[in-house]
Amino acid sequence: MAKVNVAVIGGGWAGCAAAVELARQGAQVTLYEAARTLGGRARRIEAAGRTLDNGQHILLGAYKSTLRMLRTVGIDPTDALLRVPLQMRYPPGGMEFVAPRLPAPLHLAVALLRATGLGRDDKLAMARFSSAARWMGWRLDNDCTVIELLERFDQTPRLYRLMWRPLCLAALNTPPERASAQVFMAVLRDSLGARRQASDMLIPRADLTALFPDKAAQWLAGKGATIHTGVKVATVAPQGERWLLTAHGSALGGDHAATFDRVVVAGSPAAAAALLTPLPAAEALVTQLTAFEPEPITTCYLQYAPEERLAQPFYALEDEPAARRWGQFVFDRGQLDPAQAGLFAVVTSASGEAAALPQQDMAADVAAQLAQAFGRPALASPLWTKVVTEKRATYACTAGLSRPANATALPGLVLAGDYTAGDDKTGNYPATLEMAIRSGLAAAALLHAR
Repeated sequence: MAKVNVAVIGGGWAGCAAAVELARQGAQVTLYEAARTLGGRARRIEAAGRTLDNGQHILLGAYKSTLRMLRTVGIDPTDALLRVPLQMRYPPGGMEFVAPRLPAPLHLAVALLRATGLGRDDKLAMARFSSAARWMGWRLDNDCTVIELLERFDQTPRLYRLMWRPLCLAALNTPPERASAQVFMAVLRDSLGARRQASDMLIPRADLTALFPDKAAQWLAGKGATIHTGVKVATVAPQGERWLLTAHGSALGGDHAATFDRVVVAGSPAAAAALLTPLPAAEALVTQLTAFEPEPITTCYLQYAPEERLAQPFYALEDEPAARRWGQFVFDRGQLDPAQAGLFAVVTSASGEAAALPQQDMAADVAAQLAQAFGRPALASPLWTKVVTEKRATYACTAGLSRPANATALPGLVLAGDYTAGDDKTGNYPATLEMAIRSGLAAAALLHAR
């Protein structure tokens, strides 16, 4: 019996996951990626002879689909990821909230009891909110903004500033004034509401392309799959019960056309909309896709002398745009990879205002912020800096946002991407690596079922 021939358009994490799962199920897979590097919006870049990421990421122990996918392609998560307890730590003198390695929910209760930098009212407010959210099953009957949710449970200004706002920005890449409380609750379910090991934070040691897409490509090649990088799919059109794709790329010697039994569209909402616009049956879907608003994330890399280290692998930072303090989290890359000793990565989510600055000014502001926050004047004078802004890092995860399913009205064509809707069990999840992987698996399952 001939294998089902499937095209996967987009070599990001969702596309790679879909390709791996389809190949595992016995399909003949061809993967197309317009860029030269796999990984999509979570990939490595090269700058001044250094290998960096286009954005620093944190995973959770609850990311079961991601961890399972890593193991499928031969990656041991224990070696590839630094595992630390759930925490929100600020530079010395600021808030410290660290969950001990105790069974849930005792670990959270002890973390809150021991937390420094929070007053009694703050701790009572957090305990009250966490208990109510757990009782509600971490779900809301009607979506609202994160701000409205927190006000409903009388969360204190200090707790909002030090805990809820930075967590919302990091997880949803959307300001709390606009962010979906329903999606925020899903994140809390897998952090504050999860069993202890599931609430752990996992930080990649290698670059993001090496963490999964590279290994996925090797695994796929071993299964007879074809991978085209630097090749852009221009059109996709039904041809009887099959699909005709046209593409262009120097790797193919110019124009290229091929037919497939099934298609997975695994690009961004904008890329998917552009590809599907010519198809009359996709009109409603295209309207839904074009409603997504992109949100940027900016990462400022600062290289210091190799002996420069932080006491912990990462810290939260208090950002204040009016005072030109842009950083929200800082990572000591040298504690993840010894070859990057002295390299700090400072992340700003929902970074539109910061990204509009000249890169040199942004880097100088971030360096000054680090020097002040840690009380170390030397941090104001890095040896080298690089500002990387991923303009379409995620979409604005706003309250009431309508997200498309993986299935479409087009027979044999499905979507994969972190913007798609989750299932009834897990609910919608923000634009994370886990959601990308989940959507790729869901797309593959739909085609396999058909």
